[in-house]
Amino acid sequence: MAAAIFSTTFGPVPSRRLGQSMGINNIPSKVCTYACIYCQVGQTSLMQKNRDAFYASKKIVKDAQNRLAKAKKSGVSVDFLTFVPDGEPTLDIHLGETIDLLKPLGIPIAVITNSSLMGRMDVSAELARADWVSLKVDAVQANIWRKINRPQAFLQLAPMHTGMLEFAKNFSGKLVTETMLIRDLNESDDHLRALTDFLKELHPHTAYLSIPTRPPLEQWARCPSEDRLNRAYQIFSEKLPQVEYLIGYEGNAFAYTGDVAEDILNITAVHPMRKSAVSRLLSKAGATWEIVDRLVASRDLVVSEYEGHSFYIRKFGLKA
Repeated sequence: MAAAIFSTTFGPVPSRRLGQSMGINNIPSKVCTYACIYCQVGQTSLMQKNRDAFYASKKIVKDAQNRLAKAKKSGVSVDFLTFVPDGEPTLDIHLGETIDLLKPLGIPIAVITNSSLMGRMDVSAELARADWVSLKVDAVQANIWRKINRPQAFLQLAPMHTGMLEFAKNFSGKLVTETMLIRDLNESDDHLRALTDFLKELHPHTAYLSIPTRPPLEQWARCPSEDRLNRAYQIFSEKLPQVEYLIGYEGNAFAYTGDVAEDILNITAVHPMRKSAVSRLLSKAGATWEIVDRLVASRDLVVSEYEGHSFYIRKFGLKA
C-alpha cells in the first residue's frame, strides 16, 4: 500500500477544551525542548532550545485550506485551528507569520505550549496573536520540573515564570493553564499550594488538572490516586475561580475527510486513538479493519496497551 502523503494538519478531532479542533502539526517528530516522562507522542528525537524554520507557512496554510474543504464537504464543523504538534510549537520561528496567514480563514486559533520558551519576548509577541493559549505548568520547583519535564539542559525555570506572568498581563485572548499530575512527583500538598499561588498570578480563565490518559513515554509515570486528585482539585479551587479536570475520555467523534488511512496516520501522529475510535472512523468511511491491519503490518501504525485499552499510534523512526 502506498504511503500516505504527510500533511501538517490533522483531524478535526474532538477536544475536551476546544470542541472540534483541526490540528496544526508545525514541528517535525519529535523536536522539543522537553522529554516529558508522560509524553504521549514518544521519545524526543531532537532536543533543542533555539528556534528554527521547519515547514513553510504557506504549506501549512494550504494544508489547512485543503483539510477544511474536506471537512466541510463531509459536513463537519471546525471550532478551532490548534497548534498542537509532535514537539513544542513555539520552536517554529515562523509561528507568528503562520498565525497571521491563517487568520483570514475566520476560525479562532489556539496554541498549546509547554511554556518552556516564554522567557523570550519574540515568542510572547507571536503567541499574543492567537485567540486561545494554554500554558503548561507542571511544577514551580526546579527539581520537580526537571524530574517531570526533563528540559533541555540550558533552560531555566525562573525566566519562564517571569515570561508567563508578563504574557498573562498583556494577553487579550483567553488564557488557560494545564497541570499534569504524576504520582509521587508533583501531587504533595506543599507543592500544589505553591503551584496554585503562581497560577493565581496568571489569572487564567480556567486551570485544568490532567493525568496521563494515554500511554506515557515512561511506564512508571502513573496517575495519582482518586483521593490525591480530589485533593489537588480542592487546593486549586481555594484560590482559582475556575478549575476543571481534564481526565475524561474525549469521545469517538473523529472526522472522516476522504482518505481513511491518511486520516488515521495524521491523527495518530499527535493524538493516539482508542480502538473504539478507530472502529467508528472506519465505519464512517465504509471501510474495514483490513486497512488498520495493513498499517500495523507495514509498521506505520503501532498498538499500545494502557489501562485496559488498546491505543493506535503512528510509528516514527528516531533520528540518529
